[in-house]
Amino acid sequence: MSLFTHRAYWRWSAAVQLTRLPSFMAPLAFTLLTTATTGSYRLGGVLMSVYVAAEMVCAVPVGRLLDRAGPSRGLPVLLLLTAAGFGVLAAAAAAGAPSAVLLALVLLPGIAGGALSGGFRTLLADTVDDALLPRAISVDAMILEGVLVGGPVLVALLDVAGTFVPVTAMAVAYVAAAALVPRRAAPHDGVESEAGAAPARLVAYLPWLCCAFTIGLLTSTIEVAPLPLVQRLGAPETAAPLVIAVLCGASFAGSAVYAWRGKTGDPRLFLAGFVAGGLTLAADLGWAGLLGSVAVIGACGGPLVAATSVNLQRLLPKNRRSAGFSLSFTVQSCGFGLGSLAVGVLPLWLAPLFGVFAAAVAGAMLVAKPARAIGTMSVRS
Repeated sequence: MSLFTHRAYWRWSAAVQLTRLPSFMAPLAFTLLTTATTGSYRLGGVLMSVYVAAEMVCAVPVGRLLDRAGPSRGLPVLLLLTAAGFGVLAAAAAAGAPSAVLLALVLLPGIAGGALSGGFRTLLADTVDDALLPRAISVDAMILEGVLVGGPVLVALLDVAGTFVPVTAMAVAYVAAAALVPRRAAPHDGVESEAGAAPARLVAYLPWLCCAFTIGLLTSTIEVAPLPLVQRLGAPETAAPLVIAVLCGASFAGSAVYAWRGKTGDPRLFLAGFVAGGLTLAADLGWAGLLGSVAVIGACGGPLVAATSVNLQRLLPKNRRSAGFSLSFTVQSCGFGLGSLAVGVLPLWLAPLFGVFAAAVAGAMLVAKPARAIGTMSVRS
């Protein structure tokens, strides 16, 4: 079956995009909400920090519960709990609740939402054949670029209708996602994880967790620093969006090529691109060096995400996938946070080198055990 005629995949895709949309809406939505109700935009930043911290801390424990219940049954419950959390938050803000109450209320959607990404990724493994999996993940990464851009734009549009409308819309998105979660896995011929019913040793997961960490670390170095990167070249502030446009465009193109090929590929190639791109970015080689390095990193990012995800599935036992994928997404978020911190506290030329080092370490791990860690998943015909 072609992916583009795979109805179960597109239902899964609609649900997961609706689930992701509030995460990209939240930073601006929280800022606008607290500025209008308390006069402090800083409280919005604190709300976002508490929300993300709750997601990261609870991702794996909630993922384990999701594995026990099954993603098709557990995801709608978590989505509705998350929707309820944002609905209560909007109502409390409208009622003039104090800052401490808002900070406490944002914990509920954070706790319930931490394992959603891992649960949806587990559900994808039961929705499409293993042969379609690399292409499915790549197409999803392409759609994700649009959701990433659309989230803040949607908040700006909804804020015109009212201060509390964006957060309320976030709750509605989760309710709609709950209604779209596939209730039954599509039957398909495939293979279970190489680990079978027993989990692999931790050392087998480390290269892929390092890959996930590297993706967040090096990507955030660019996404957080477009302004200083162009100012380093003597360009005006208005040139900063060009850097993000090149990164997103290259990521979209890289994922499109990867989806067209439909194979897992060798992640060491993409890690080598990260090393080359990061070194070039640090070297300050003018406009050609800046845009070229950003394009290389973007083009390698999407395929590396797909390769990491597919190979993790090969190792994770089916009854631990939600927890395992939740851990992977949490590690990637940690990389993003540390990359952002590096831009804030280190010289600009030094910040990308941390991503280069992480990519080199991940590549060295994969060189050590290439037979176990790399390769296209075998599928029964």
